[in-house]
Amino acid sequence: MQAADAEALRTVEESVLVTRAGTAVAASALEMLGGAYGRRVVVIAGRGNNGADGRVAAEVLRRRGARVTVVGPGAGVELPESDLVIDAAYGTGFRGTYEAPVVPARVPVLAVDIPSGVSGDTGAASGRPLRATRTVTFAALKAGLVQGDGSELAGEVVVADIGIPIGPVDAGVMDDDDVGALLPRRRTRSHKWETAVAVVAGSPGMEGAAALCAMGASHAGAGMVRLAVPGSADPGGGTRSGPWPLEAVRVPLGESGWAGQVLELLDRCRALVVGPGLGRTEATRAEVRRLVAHSPVPVVADADALAALGDADAAREVVAGLERPVVLTPHDGEYRSLAGHSPGADRLSAARDLAHRTGAVVLLKGSPTVVAHPADVKGGPSVLVSVAGSSRLSTAGTGDVLSGVIGAFLARGMGALAAAALAAHVHGRAAGSGPAEGLAAGDLPVLVSRWLSDRVGRG
Repeated sequence: MQAADAEALRTVEESVLVTRAGTAVAASALEMLGGAYGRRVVVIAGRGNNGADGRVAAEVLRRRGARVTVVGPGAGVELPESDLVIDAAYGTGFRGTYEAPVVPARVPVLAVDIPSGVSGDTGAASGRPLRATRTVTFAALKAGLVQGDGSELAGEVVVADIGIPIGPVDAGVMDDDDVGALLPRRRTRSHKWETAVAVVAGSPGMEGAAALCAMGASHAGAGMVRLAVPGSADPGGGTRSGPWPLEAVRVPLGESGWAGQVLELLDRCRALVVGPGLGRTEATRAEVRRLVAHSPVPVVADADALAALGDADAAREVVAGLERPVVLTPHDGEYRSLAGHSPGADRLSAARDLAHRTGAVVLLKGSPTVVAHPADVKGGPSVLVSVAGSSRLSTAGTGDVLSGVIGAFLARGMGALAAAALAAHVHGRAAGSGPAEGLAAGDLPVLVSRWLSDRVGRG
């Protein structure tokens, strides 16, 4: 945004941009107030451009009949009674600690560009910022609005076009329209093997992880799921029971030496998901590494497969240079094991760094979920962010469903970056359509299917 601002100022006077920004803030304020005449508004205005935007908004509101008071920032400032507070103290470039004046809980707050005291890059808050009801940001979203404290403090975010041209970007946020735009539709004469997924997951006592992953793939459009579970074959040649989904074709495997057998299964599959519930024995680790290294189809490595790959350097030895993509799906703890440190406040940079170090596409689970490609993507962003998730997903097994959805989207022909990011968005939005309390991972696959059908249609 700093670069875009500088470029815009080569052709547009700064005062013009400030007028446009302030007018956009006033328009949002009018909407929140339901009209201006006689309404009381307090504008907290700093000395920089953010404060200038606030003062322009104040003048526009006065002309519409509002009673406006402009005050400076600071914890000691006592605000008069009001119907709306406009936070224009500091913008995205703020450094230091900000102690905001006290605003009564009943009074809505409208933030200008970003809540004052929040980093525009990381979203980290310093001091005591105000919690906004709405934030009007200019030209494009800022990273600090979708991660860290910023995602909680910004409230509803409205992007206002004030004539700042945005050139090529390296990060973007997924939205519902991306489903129809990115997800390939089934051909009229398609058949089940065109979108087949192999799932290598589970172990004795962890069969549920395998079933959840397979159901996630099936309900996200995989025409066929081959479900291979190490340790599912007993010495007498039979199979051990488990909660297997009826539509999955089960493939019994021994407890070791199974990678070669799985590789033979991939001749008719379009994607491979490996890891959920596999266990972490040395034999399993060796088989996972062999399978990932030699798979002829795109791979999603989740859960125990991440542990098998080791740290970032060891993972790179397996992943880098392969002709088909590998998607790694760590949560924060698994990220720490791979990278040697926690993701920190800047999750976009953390995902990008691990992708570069491993040579894989990295999906960093959390709030937000961030997906990064190991190289620059021609004509588009190399980092995609999903803000659709919520605490409803903080329950065992939801990550297993997500890995299955990613596998299905890969099998349907999507690129790895888009498949992982869209899967995270769909996964989060589907969870949001379920019960607010008591959502279980087993509920998710059907919710995914229903939500996709609503967005894409049943053609």
